Amino acid sequence: MALIITSDCINCDVCEPECPNHAIYMGPLIYEIDPKLCTECVGHFDKPQCVAVCPVACIPLDPANVETHEQLLAKYQRIMSLSV
Repeated sequence: MALIITSDCINCDVCEPECPNHAIYMGPLIYEIDPKLCTECVGHFDKPQCVAVCPVACIPLDPANVETHEQLLAKYQRIMSLSV
């Protein structure tokens, strides 16, 4: 399951540089997460880094993008193969 940034985001700029897949970007009002690139840090870290650094806890799981650990790992492998 990808993550999503809620409207509680304060645009503090700490999450974007932590994303190893470059899935976080500045949207029209707040930071947003591209679900095609978000792997919840599977393949990189044990837990999502954006969630770990968010000071307002505004990055929950996105119920619109449900994925298993295996699907997230496959997405990670696809992303890594494209970056070579």
